[in-house]
Amino acid sequence: MTAATLFTPKNTPDFDEMSTKAHLEDSHALETDAYSMEYDDVDVDSTTETVSGHLADGQARTESVLFRKLQKKLRRQVSWAIRDFNMIEDGDVVMVCVSGGKDSYTLLDILLLLKRIAPISFDIVAVNLDQKQPGYPEDILPAYLNEQGIAHYILEKDTYSIVKSVVPEGKTYCSACSRLRRGSLYGFAKQIGATKIALGHHRDDMLATFFLNLFHGGALKSMPPKLLSDDKQNMIIRPLAYVEEKDIIEYAKLKEFPIIPCNLCGSQTNLQRAIINDMLRAWDDAHPQRLASIFKAMQNVAPSQLADRELFDFEQLSLERDDNERLFEGDNIQAGQTDSLVEIGLPVAPETQTFNAKFDYDHRQTVALDKEKKSSRSTQKIPTINPVI
Repeated sequence: MTAATLFTPKNTPDFDEMSTKAHLEDSHALETDAYSMEYDDVDVDSTTETVSGHLADGQARTESVLFRKLQKKLRRQVSWAIRDFNMIEDGDVVMVCVSGGKDSYTLLDILLLLKRIAPISFDIVAVNLDQKQPGYPEDILPAYLNEQGIAHYILEKDTYSIVKSVVPEGKTYCSACSRLRRGSLYGFAKQIGATKIALGHHRDDMLATFFLNLFHGGALKSMPPKLLSDDKQNMIIRPLAYVEEKDIIEYAKLKEFPIIPCNLCGSQTNLQRAIINDMLRAWDDAHPQRLASIFKAMQNVAPSQLADRELFDFEQLSLERDDNERLFEGDNIQAGQTDSLVEIGLPVAPETQTFNAKFDYDHRQTVALDKEKKSSRSTQKIPTINPVI
């Protein structure tokens, strides 16, 4: 069984009745629906909340209408990402990399929720790499995972000292730290037989990486939702690919996850990624649809409109003209240096025809309609409209 059937949760009519294509085509309706749908066991009209986010009758904030609607929105978006990119299949063992940050906590929580309602069998194991950073509260994460009854491993490896020794003073630690962490986790996934490695990168992380590569790397690339490692030994998935960071922040706050701050890279200032994130947040505040449009563009790539000679064969492009001649529509054509024109073999007095503005408009409309029909019939490899909008 594939992810297409995996994430059609049991007893959830809105998933059963709506196809992925329908979800993608009406993004605005989806956004509204994700926040407005009532639950069978929640009477929205009769429920009131206090300013603090707790229900008036004293119930925990995770029982509030706000939380349940947000959780349902995240569940849907994660479901769509998994289904669109076939991230999880029957029998998978998904290793969720948990750092102690809001993103990985949210990822683990939503995947566990989906595991309970999915009609197929797959397992989840949480893995944390304790990098022995000074002051790291090593008891917090194991305590949380044990309290929640989540199968897990805590890997202890002093990569902190290695990073500090190899990175020059004043340089950022992120790249070296990431490589060491990735190598350890990838190897461990194969060791325990995990078939998928789930990382907590969200939509805003993918956008930030895109601009980092654009501004500083000279490449149009980002974090893909699904990736086969270079040695083809591990499959990496990012189920939060459609989820906005601001929703994760709100979800983590409502769930009161025991967040563990990073005292290594998180303590450095003037990081380029932080600068990019500030730029994205400013854009989102000033132009709420801009980030969604950029993410949509990342899913709607036109290689022939860029300049990558490896991606598109520009050298082999050739004309395929027919015998139909279209005369220039206008009042007159002035020809200069006629001797040179004759020498080249070009006409000295090309014919003209009367310009018909209405005909030109109708013709362009017909061509555009034909292109639209042809495009709708073509099969697309990945969705071209972002369901997060």
